[in-house]
Amino acid sequence: MADSKLTYALIGCAMRVHNSLGPGLREKPYENALVIELERSGFFPEQQRPYPIRYLDKIVGDCIPDITVNGEILVDAKSIDVIGENEIAQMLNYLRISRLELGFVINFKNPKLEVKRVARSTGNDSVF
Repeated sequence: MADSKLTYALIGCAMRVHNSLGPGLREKPYENALVIELERSGFFPEQQRPYPIRYLDKIVGDCIPDITVNGEILVDAKSIDVIGENEIAQMLNYLRISRLELGFVINFKNPKLEVKRVARSTGNDSVF
């Protein structure tokens, strides 16, 4: 699983973006700015990387999280009233399909940045 230094730094990048752009914009400017901030901080973000969805060993579509960081962590940038069960369920699906273990749903809409850490492991899913 991704180390705590990476997750701490990722949240710091999101805070810098939020402090600079302010609350209430659409999602895409936050996503784009977060990619720039992650690159400035020495990370390797991949924006809109598709992960194939398989059914009976056939690819039937793909899921596309906003950002994959260092091939280890998924990030979904949001601009919504509050992060709810649907956003958490979507991230859990992204994690299952990508076979990664850790994701963050980051909500930039409100004056206070909202971050939900979502972890997937064999048999256990958790949200912090």
